[in-house]
Amino acid sequence: MIAPAKPELVTVNIDGKEISVPKGTNVIEAARLGGIDIPHYCYHPKLTVVGNCRMCLIEMGMPAVDPATKAPVMDPATGKQKINWIPRPQIGCATNASAGLHIRTQTPQVKDCREGVMEFLLINHPLDCPICDQAGECKLQEQSTGYGRGYSRFIEQKNVKPKRTLLGPRVMLDDERCILCSRCIRFSQEIAKDDVLGFIDRGSYSTLTCYPGKKLENNYSLNTVDICPVGALTSTDFRFKMRVWFLKQTNSIDTESSVGANTVVWSREGVIYRITPRRNDDVNDTWMADSGRELYKAVAAEDRLTAVKLNGAASTLELALAAAADLFKSNAGGIAVVGSGRSSVEEQFLTKKLATALKAPAYLVSRVGQGDKILVSADRNPNVRGALVTGLIVSLPSSQLSALAAAIDAGTVKTVVSVGEDLAAAGLTAGQLAKVSVIYLGTHANATSAAARVVLPTLTVFEKNGTFVNQQFRVQKFLKAVPAPAGATDDLVVLAKLAAAASGTAVASEIGALWSAIAAAVPALGTMTFANLPETGLLLDATPWAALPFAEGETLHYKPSSAKATEGRPA
Repeated sequence: MIAPAKPELVTVNIDGKEISVPKGTNVIEAARLGGIDIPHYCYHPKLTVVGNCRMCLIEMGMPAVDPATKAPVMDPATGKQKINWIPRPQIGCATNASAGLHIRTQTPQVKDCREGVMEFLLINHPLDCPICDQAGECKLQEQSTGYGRGYSRFIEQKNVKPKRTLLGPRVMLDDERCILCSRCIRFSQEIAKDDVLGFIDRGSYSTLTCYPGKKLENNYSLNTVDICPVGALTSTDFRFKMRVWFLKQTNSIDTESSVGANTVVWSREGVIYRITPRRNDDVNDTWMADSGRELYKAVAAEDRLTAVKLNGAASTLELALAAAADLFKSNAGGIAVVGSGRSSVEEQFLTKKLATALKAPAYLVSRVGQGDKILVSADRNPNVRGALVTGLIVSLPSSQLSALAAAIDAGTVKTVVSVGEDLAAAGLTAGQLAKVSVIYLGTHANATSAAARVVLPTLTVFEKNGTFVNQQFRVQKFLKAVPAPAGATDDLVVLAKLAAAASGTAVASEIGALWSAIAAAVPALGTMTFANLPETGLLLDATPWAALPFAEGETLHYKPSSAKATEGRPA
């Protein structure tokens, strides 16, 4: 594992509390490290600073020194170095931590300033919290309880603006709620590189809109919904479906590519309602692609496999496993195992044990698409690196199973165990599938499941625990969000039973016990346990695989392209 470099620390004083933070840390973030909240709307840690909202006003000072001698100026009343306070409040978002910096966040002046800002923000804001999708996670709602005066001096009619404007296919705008923070505009410019949003008109008539002839339809558009501090931008898919306080949050991983963006799965009573990004500065910052948010819909898809089948007829798991064991015995020496880059590290480890017990060659199928140089990589498998680490494969896979097809045609392979892969999509013809007995483990129906002698329904990533190794060779875990449908069995249980049938030795299928076996057998994972794996993952030493011809950019660490808020004041 690679230890991260230690940053240079400086000490700042916030509300009389000494806090050590990395040099250059934004004051809002520095206060957060000390457990102090500085309210804000326009500031976002991954976007440039604009200082729009003025909600983060603070009092700021520095230790006094003699201009001539640079000697500290002492306060005779306290015996400590005097602090020169700036007469007027400053915005915290445009201030970075430096040695000796003093901050006050709770003075009467600061509170009065925040109350004034809140009064202006609420002048034209509609009172529709009961029907707003943002209720429960709205920053305006939260801060109004602390800094709202409870009355308004504004006697004129509120400005009326459009309430249901489609900015793009996935994002709806309620302009009356917009507080002009410009987060969505900066995200589109700096992260998505799709400069499509802007403000028109002036003052309280300012309106968010798309440039003429353009729409907010890039594959990262829903990130604007995530970072909108109010209910101005909402998801057309999630809109009016569920209150967020009813939803359970489960940490997971985006499986659409090898980037391994960290996510949160929001569910209630076994139903998933949405997926949002989870912050991991070393992988995906706070973003994810829109395409990854749609993956949960596969859980309840019409082609989901929920019935064990033997020779095309419904069966029991025990009978199907017994039939698979009979095939192992009758076709010994003529078996091939096709693993998956979509399987977890644990599943790949058991797949290797199965292949070893059967003395069978192990194959993997690659999926390659066009990478977008943001958070969707060319490698569309989430865990090819895991297969390399566990030793399931020793070289990069091909998208076509040409060697397996040749072995089937030659009659040397009579049984194929497919772990979640559609063999027809990987190049095998219907005639070749008819020549062999296929044991298929998978989640959805396809040509392989239709031709298989034994079909064993398994779980989606949302219904189980496990780990993936992303393009950085970072081990990251995902957790079970919803229960499995009736008829489907955990992949680990099925693979362990198949491996036990092939080897005659019991194999662990519980993830804790399995990790003990993984740590003993895989040197790169020898110091890890599933329970102790951090939420942000652990970076492995990729040296043993550095010479492999990965696709361009596939082994690079994600480096955000945006200018960070921690880089200093805006020009």
